[in-house]
Amino acid sequence: MFKTLRISVLLLILVAVSLSSWLTQARSTDWNNSLWVKVYPINADRSANTQRYIDALTVEDFGGIERFIARETVKFGRALEQPVRMELGGEIAVQPPALPLSPAIPQVMWWSLRMRWWAGRVTDDPIKPDVRIFVRYHQPKDGLLENSVGIRKGMVGVVNAYAGKRHTPVNNVIIAHELLHTLGATDKYDPSTSLPSFPNGYAQPALQPLHPQRFAEIMGGRIPLSEGEAMIPQSLSYAVIGRATALEIRLAE
Repeated sequence: MFKTLRISVLLLILVAVSLSSWLTQARSTDWNNSLWVKVYPINADRSANTQRYIDALTVEDFGGIERFIARETVKFGRALEQPVRMELGGEIAVQPPALPLSPAIPQVMWWSLRMRWWAGRVTDDPIKPDVRIFVRYHQPKDGLLENSVGIRKGMVGVVNAYAGKRHTPVNNVIIAHELLHTLGATDKYDPSTSLPSFPNGYAQPALQPLHPQRFAEIMGGRIPLSEGEAMIPQSLSYAVIGRATALEIRLAE
């Protein structure tokens, strides 16, 4: 009897949590109210220069993301004045769980659960924001940064970025990309080459001639210059939300 009662209570809790998560995700993409996105900086390389950069951060450093989403919502006929409201949270001293080396589903699911638990443990906001983005800042150096990731369940993102004012515009491109992942957008590039997929990964798939493109589709990630070459946009001024992405996040109908 006690075992049955315990299982019933656990099932009710699971249903309640699932329903709450579903309602949060649905509300986040109804585009009737501003989406509250909070950025939490992390000193990933623990250097003094990175710390100075983090200490000087202001919310305006992420203003380009607000303006990008506002511009694109107008394009799709939405009248919301401020669709995204960025805020700067306190610095996080603990590193997030490392991404799994294997892309196998069980490992990814376990990492996702650990990540959501970690995000809840290291933040203490009286009112939880809609989306939490943890930005791990590094000193600029040769070589690629670790992958960034955004997960819809829990609406949490981890972004690896460079510390330095000149890198802010490109950092915002990556943050915006992962932010849209938390809203349900999917990647639109070939993971083996990082080249945008045609047509949904192209900002102007009907352009003639097709190359070079002038803009990047935000989930395509890069501006296609030729069939085998593409470049990361230097700011969100050179990025757009394509129709396929807009449908995924319910921005378009």
